[in-house]
Amino acid sequence: MEKRDYYEVLGLQKGASDADIKKAYRKLAKQYHPDLNPDNPEAEEKFKEINEANQVLSDPEKRAKYDRFGHAGIDSSYGGGANFTGGFDGIDLGDIFADIFGGFGGGGFSSRASSGSSAKRGSDIAVTLEISFMEACKGVSKDVKVSCLEECPECKGSGAAPGSAVNTCPDCNGRGVVTVQQRSMFGMMQTQRPCTKCGGKGKIIEKPCTKCVGSGRTTQTKIISVKVPAGVDNGITLSVRGKGSAGVNGGASGDLKVRISVKSDPVFKRDEDDILIEFPITYMQAVCGAEIEVPTIDGMVSYKVPAGTQPGQVFRLRGKGVQRLQRSEGDRGDQLVKMVVEVPKNLNKKQKDALIAFDETLDDKNYEKRKGFFDRIKDMFR
Repeated sequence: MEKRDYYEVLGLQKGASDADIKKAYRKLAKQYHPDLNPDNPEAEEKFKEINEANQVLSDPEKRAKYDRFGHAGIDSSYGGGANFTGGFDGIDLGDIFADIFGGFGGGGFSSRASSGSSAKRGSDIAVTLEISFMEACKGVSKDVKVSCLEECPECKGSGAAPGSAVNTCPDCNGRGVVTVQQRSMFGMMQTQRPCTKCGGKGKIIEKPCTKCVGSGRTTQTKIISVKVPAGVDNGITLSVRGKGSAGVNGGASGDLKVRISVKSDPVFKRDEDDILIEFPITYMQAVCGAEIEVPTIDGMVSYKVPAGTQPGQVFRLRGKGVQRLQRSEGDRGDQLVKMVVEVPKNLNKKQKDALIAFDETLDDKNYEKRKGFFDRIKDMFR
């Protein structure tokens, strides 16, 4: 059969660098290695073809002949197809087999397969829980409905029908894996593969449970109470240990992951542990000062607005914010109150005349910002 172009075999273009050749060879050698493709003749042939191409292209002299004359310029002893015995010049086999097998050992190579009979942790379950703004500030307990894999109530997790036998697999002695030794061009190689007789479970079930079909777990719906601590914010994920799917072969259950979604509030806004609020006051309250009732997450509190309060001025109510997570109780942020001075509209003539008369009694000392602004203008054009 006509040989493929060596550059094509490695997925490269003619003129590729030595580093590109080495990188391509390592990648393909790992992909088609016989130990990773047991009982796969096609992969074995590809592996030999890859090695043959690398042996030629990684040798400057052989590569020069190949680039000039093609396969005709390469003696058959440098690549023997199914009888390939060539070396691996310039290739660090330790790197390749460390990736495939985890390193050298015992004069040969070995790889391990995980045992299907070992205990395995159950999977986590993720849900989203929507709560109100006030519930996020104060904390709340909520019931969450979830569907997860639980121990089969019929067979108690054994996977066998009640009254039927569960026997240890004779091929793997209950380990779920079997060890295979194989001689290759690299010497004796030892691998562990899932046991085909028991499917990697380590046990043989004579009569599978009809409810779980031998898996030992069934999908069940359950209600879980989730305690949401005070101070949680939108997007935070809470973990409820052991409330996910049941484990396998005695493994621990997974966790319930609860992602918090906080509804917006028409009055309160949040900035980390502080609460923001805009409070409208009248023109007269801003000018003369006033005693007002300000809403907080704890209820209404009294606050004295000082005379001469400016539009947008912010006042701080210490300790009236949100409880800080993972801090001692009472360690809270603040509430920031932004004063919004509302200018009166729809005035009648009498009201306007009264305001004009009042305004005529004022001078620059009553308007510090206005006076400062016009003083700067005068300086600019003086």
